[in-house]
Amino acid sequence: MSQTRRLAAILAADVAGYSRLMGADEEGTLERLKALRRELVDPKIAEHHGRIVKTTGDGLLVEFASVVDAVRCAVEVQQAMPERNTGVAAESRIELRIGINLGDVNRRERRPLWRRRQHRRTD
Repeated sequence: MSQTRRLAAILAADVAGYSRLMGADEEGTLERLKALRRELVDPKIAEHHGRIVKTTGDGLLVEFASVVDAVRCAVEVQQAMPERNTGVAAESRIELRIGINLGDVNRRERRPLWRRRQHRRTD
């Protein structure tokens, strides 16, 4: 099986307190998460030339060719979050945790594997 290796920035994001939010209001939380992805996160990823590699219930992994693009995407998403949470009770707010890893990515069966070289959080 052939492998290709290249340097990439991987952005990992998830929702802080996701289980608590789902326990309190499952339908409302899911609807707000869908809107957050559709209106903010996905457009910022596209704007900064990212590619969604994997999604989970409350998180995602995004690959960027440039660490600068990954950091700019993360910062712009985090800067927009306070406005999105305006008027939302503190216990119902969606708050994102975002980390970025820079390292080698192996391409094998379309599943990226990476070794961590550098780590930077934006929360």
